[in-house]
Amino acid sequence: MIPIKRHQHILALLEQQGTASISELTEILGVSHMTIRRDVGKLEQEGLLVAVSGGVRSINRLAIEPSHLVKSTLYSDEKRAIGRLAAENIPESSCIYLDAGTTTLALANEILLRDDLQIVTNDFEITQLLINSSQCRVIHTGGTLCRENRSSTGESAARTLLHLAIDIAFISTSSWDLRGIFTPDESKIPVKQAASQVSAKKILLSDSSKFNQMATFMALPLSTFDKVISDSHLPKSACDYMTQQGITEVVIG
Repeated sequence: MIPIKRHQHILALLEQQGTASISELTEILGVSHMTIRRDVGKLEQEGLLVAVSGGVRSINRLAIEPSHLVKSTLYSDEKRAIGRLAAENIPESSCIYLDAGTTTLALANEILLRDDLQIVTNDFEITQLLINSSQCRVIHTGGTLCRENRSSTGESAARTLLHLAIDIAFISTSSWDLRGIFTPDESKIPVKQAASQVSAKKILLSDSSKFNQMATFMALPLSTFDKVISDSHLPKSACDYMTQQGITEVVIG
């Protein structure tokens, strides 16, 4: 059986049952473990499945992004570690963009004592934190209110960003893989794209639970980013692949 046919069989099986072991796939397809592992590696690289210990599972598709309240309770230790590492990347007197999200909120908490920064954000929680506890200059993008995620989205928020010159954009995501970052909410795309367009440096902040997840819309290709900051559970194979693709640094907290 030629590789493309094997790949189709593997994906069809995952669509039916969600997971499969390597042994199960070798028996069904009548090929060696090494051949199946090569097939799995290829399909994972293309973002079509996830390799797990002893087997594979289907990609989880995010239909609705969790609310800010839900996200604030998840992976808080990892987010704090990512925030600390991200703060080390901000030179004196920088203008930075903090994308909406609880990981970027963790970064905001790490830079409250700095008074040399200009901070641009579309996140109301970050804005409120900076109003109450920081001396930084703050620019909010405005835009269409997204109550669940305490943020602004849409073309009007994007237009504000397009008038700015930003040194570093710290971009968040609800789901991503080796192709790029995704969102189930199309209105978030122009904001992320505008922030990327006007920023000299782009850094993705995401805990590893969001890796190998996907949603309907791709917001940015992974090649957009100069650096990725995640936690120690991000697969080494993913880190190696990103480095090979020209992302200058993958920092693990």
